[in-house]
Amino acid sequence: MVSSTSAFNQLVILLLLLLLSTAQSFPLSSNISSDQAALLAFREGIVADPQNALSNWNETTDVCQWNGIFCGKNPERVIKIILKSRSLQGTISPSLSNLSFLELLELSDNSLRGSIPGEIGALPSLELLGMKGNNIQHEIPESFGMLTRLRYVDLSNNQLSGNHLPVLQNLLLYSNQLTGSIPRSLSNCTRMEEIDLEDNFLVGILPSETLKHMASLKILHLSNNNLSSDEQNTNLNVFFDALLNLTHLEELELAGNYLGGRLPSTVGLLGVNLSEIHLQNNLLHGAIPSSFSNLSKLMSLCLSNNHFDGSMPLELILLPNLQRLWIANNLLHGEIPSPPGVLNNLGLIDLSRNKLYGSIPPTLANLTQLRMLILNGNSLSGSIPSTLGNTKLELLDLSHNMLTGVIPSEVASLSSMAIYLNLSDNLLDGQIPMELSKMEMVRAIDLSSNNLTGAIPNNLGSCDVVELVNLSHNHLQGSIPESLGSLLSLQSLDLSYNYLSGEIPVTLQKCNILRLFDLSFNNFSGPLPQGGLFDSLTVEFIKGNHFCGTLSGLPTCNPKKRSIIHSSQYLLFLVGVTSVSAFLLTIICVVSYRSVRTGVIQRKDENLNEFSIEFSSNFPRITYRELAEATGGFEPRSLIGSGSFGHVYRGILGDGSVVAVKVLQLQSSNSTRSFNRECQVLKRIRHRNLMRIITACSLPDFKALVLPFMGNGSLDSHLHTEDNCLDSSQLSLIERVNICSDVAEGLAYLHHHSPVQVIHCDLKPSNILLNDDMTALVSDFGISRLVMTVEEGNMAGEMATNSTANMLCGSIGYVAPEYGYGGKASTKGDVYSFGIVVLEMVTGKRPTDDMFKDGLRLQRWVKLQYHQQWEKAVDPSLMHHYWDQNLEIKNMWEVAIDELLELGIVCTQEDPSSRPTMLDAADDLDRIKRYLGGETATTFTSSRGEREEMNVCIE
Repeated sequence: MVSSTSAFNQLVILLLLLLLSTAQSFPLSSNISSDQAALLAFREGIVADPQNALSNWNETTDVCQWNGIFCGKNPERVIKIILKSRSLQGTISPSLSNLSFLELLELSDNSLRGSIPGEIGALPSLELLGMKGNNIQHEIPESFGMLTRLRYVDLSNNQLSGNHLPVLQNLLLYSNQLTGSIPRSLSNCTRMEEIDLEDNFLVGILPSETLKHMASLKILHLSNNNLSSDEQNTNLNVFFDALLNLTHLEELELAGNYLGGRLPSTVGLLGVNLSEIHLQNNLLHGAIPSSFSNLSKLMSLCLSNNHFDGSMPLELILLPNLQRLWIANNLLHGEIPSPPGVLNNLGLIDLSRNKLYGSIPPTLANLTQLRMLILNGNSLSGSIPSTLGNTKLELLDLSHNMLTGVIPSEVASLSSMAIYLNLSDNLLDGQIPMELSKMEMVRAIDLSSNNLTGAIPNNLGSCDVVELVNLSHNHLQGSIPESLGSLLSLQSLDLSYNYLSGEIPVTLQKCNILRLFDLSFNNFSGPLPQGGLFDSLTVEFIKGNHFCGTLSGLPTCNPKKRSIIHSSQYLLFLVGVTSVSAFLLTIICVVSYRSVRTGVIQRKDENLNEFSIEFSSNFPRITYRELAEATGGFEPRSLIGSGSFGHVYRGILGDGSVVAVKVLQLQSSNSTRSFNRECQVLKRIRHRNLMRIITACSLPDFKALVLPFMGNGSLDSHLHTEDNCLDSSQLSLIERVNICSDVAEGLAYLHHHSPVQVIHCDLKPSNILLNDDMTALVSDFGISRLVMTVEEGNMAGEMATNSTANMLCGSIGYVAPEYGYGGKASTKGDVYSFGIVVLEMVTGKRPTDDMFKDGLRLQRWVKLQYHQQWEKAVDPSLMHHYWDQNLEIKNMWEVAIDELLELGIVCTQEDPSSRPTMLDAADDLDRIKRYLGGETATTFTSSRGEREEMNVCIE
């Protein structure tokens, strides 16, 4: 059957070639008019043209004057179509095959969908084809083999599948969904210069035999696939021996595969033109070959995230043209080699997260072009060399080592420091150098977890653009300098766990974008300022001090003069007040006794629940009439949501406050139970990421909860639209991480810090609401479970056992698997639901989608989608000027996405004991937030207990 099908396909191609040759023998049958007809047919396939790119494509205008159309003169025929980045939506018409003189077809960076018409293979003159950055699907047509003049094609960033690859001079198909192994037919492409197949699903062994014959190959990109090496992934010699024939090879990228084995010494015999080698994120082990020293033109070498051991070869640092060197997250040990003489090219060294020890060589200052030095996560000791102050460092990360001594003033005065300075988690002592103020371009300063003493320098406010300052976990004393109020770009300021004292300067109110301000565990006192960032502070960030103020949990500020207290007038006043108070107290006791007695009788007569009096005594009363007036009689225009529980209405109370009124349907036997349960939970919890209750209205035939109105609706409404794709959502990656973090913090409070442990049992995007600031709040506690002790009373015990009996523990797709086998509700069930929400946040897919069943497919698909988002988000005209910065942000996106995916997967393990706690999940998300916020040295401690850290080759 297979052979007959192949023969049939060959017959069809031969017939098509015959028709083409016949058509070419009658040139009068086609002219510029036929080109016009073909283009008008193409226009019919475009369903949206927001930029009016095809506005003058009509029969009254000369076709050669149409937008994006270029014609030749002899004969006058269409030779070029250039419609790049015109936001066109629709499909590609097969009628383009009639443009027999077409040489260039450029349709990149639009929103074209569907498949590539097989008829495109009938364009005899086509040389250049660009369709990258669309939504094109299915396989590459086999008819591409007929395009004998085609020398360049870029179909990257689409959704192409299959493993048919055309025979071309340049093959760019990265960021698609190609599967299978690399076809051996590529060995016939002896003149091919570039192969880029990265970010696909290709499998199998590295194509050694195929590449051996491509003597003209200059660029080979196979990163981020599932390729392995020979002999059950243990032998790389065969592949690198094949590369010895590629004398023109300039770039070799094999990162993000499953390559195992040792790097052979023959790596130093590769072509003299080789300038880039990227082998990171594989399973390579053994020593790093010293033969790298033979690659005299090598400019970029990345070996990070492997298992290389042995010592760090000095030969690498001595490479004459090497500019960027990454060997992070390996098993290197020994001392950092000391470079002799003056070297002028090496600008980045990343040896982080190895097992290096000894001191930092002062001769690193000989690297006069050094801009980034990353040595964190080792066992380095001794002092920080003052000679580093002679460099032009823009980034210095020496964190998580065992460095001692003071911070050299020469290093602190590096005015070139423009990215971040991280000296945290060492044993440094002494004072913070005053010279730190000279870092006028630095974005982040982290000196936390050391033994620093003295005061915070007054002139630190000169670091105008700094966004993060972390001085926590030291022994600092004195007050906060008022000059810090001039740091208008500051987003995070952590001063916790020191010995700072005095009052908080009100000048910090000017830091309008400050989001994290941690003052906990110091000796601060006095009134906590109001306004600005101080209104959003929580107790968590000020505990361990002696503040007073209006914030919940703080004593009121009520200063009194001692002269008045000791005066006779005060004594007479006190006696009078005491007498009157005693008389009033007696009256109040009598009235209260009668009121309580009457209330108890009424409660018994009306058969109300035991918690009703307690609830109403702590919350304002509201009547049915007030709620009806607030919602316009519960009219449909006020309806903002509905479900099995009932309806939610938007209302405006008499005092002008906007609320959400949740009215329960009493037809269900569980409605009253759900209402009681939600009241019980909401009155006991208080957290910024949990829905709070304003009041409730409980009548025999009407029950409603009055809640704060959430201006941005539910998370579900932001995640899922009609086309259900990531691009349709306006949520950025940072917003998604923040929302996940908010939910994790709320659940962690319920599980570990609430006065009564609460199991939510129904976590899903529709039960996560977003306020005006896009802060996420967990809501809907109608089927939650309270875990109480016997001492909390008979009512509590009853609520814990009976109030949710026979009620479903969650919604389809979010229910933990153990619940299906009769398992009891537990905090691990909430963790499972949270993991599903995280995966839903990252993918934009609902948990019922088949993609959730395939972790590898899920991971590849997510990376592809966010890669496409990145390409659309960055202005191409700026990439040339800001390439380093943009690529760094892109890599940060990829690291954050990987961490989110890992968290979602580990939270949704089938075995509940394998899932983390919500405290662990909240910590992981906090690290991701800080990383995206600029703390690029953040160490990720995964929920499975494995030590990880961001490791990307930032070019």
